[in-house]
Amino acid sequence: MTSATLLASRVAMHRKRKVVNAIALMMSLAAMAFGLVWLIWILFETVRLGLGGISLALFTEMTPPPMEEGGLANAIFGSLLMVGAATLIGTPIGVLAGVYLAEYGQANWLGRVTRFINDILLAAPSIVIGLFIYSIWVSRQKSFSGFAGVLALALIVIPVVIRTTENMLSLIPNALREAAYALGTPKWKVILAITLKTARAGVMTGILLAIARIAGETAPLLFTALSNQFWTSSLGEPMASLPVTIFKFAMSPYENWQKLAWAGVFLITVGVLALNIVARTFFRNKH
Repeated sequence: MTSATLLASRVAMHRKRKVVNAIALMMSLAAMAFGLVWLIWILFETVRLGLGGISLALFTEMTPPPMEEGGLANAIFGSLLMVGAATLIGTPIGVLAGVYLAEYGQANWLGRVTRFINDILLAAPSIVIGLFIYSIWVSRQKSFSGFAGVLALALIVIPVVIRTTENMLSLIPNALREAAYALGTPKWKVILAITLKTARAGVMTGILLAIARIAGETAPLLFTALSNQFWTSSLGEPMASLPVTIFKFAMSPYENWQKLAWAGVFLITVGVLALNIVARTFFRNKH
């Protein structure tokens, strides 16, 4: 093959690659634009319809009967209480399990089994978790309760925190651990003072993302906490929550309920957006 033929072959291959690259780039941009259009549309409708229901009464009055004025105070409080309690229960369990998997269970059978179960929990639909808590708690207690809702939400938090904690600790270079061991530092102190401290930004990000996920869960609460039209701070009784109230009000034919449903959607969207912004900015590059 002559040099001219070889040059022509390379030029043709280069042109083909440029064409393929241009097509792939156009398809990627088209897919991104398609997704952004729907996302912007959803956000626009949420803001447009949600802002109309924002008022002082929304935060001070209980959920009303049909065709009457009211607010979402009991649902907001119920969501904050159950999400907060689920986070307090699920976070320590998730962090400790993640530490075990990253520092102790990398090769043994217990670590492999735990990872397998955790993967199943991560992929399990939330409605399955709700039915599980219903069968082992609600059906035996003969009553829906806020505590049952807390258990369901905690089961969603735990696998997310486990996976995040394990991944963040696995990114810590072994040289840091070996240097500490060489100085005679015990393993538990290496984990507390070096690995967890170094990975705290990633662990906190995982916790915030887990909170953002459970904040909008509806299915598990339908089978556990159900709902309550009145204010209650007792976890032993049925408890209102924003997601369930939104579901109930949005499906109704009453205009005042639909308006409150959009206001609730707006509150959840703003809350989840704020948590994601905090997770991606405030804890970024924190060491």
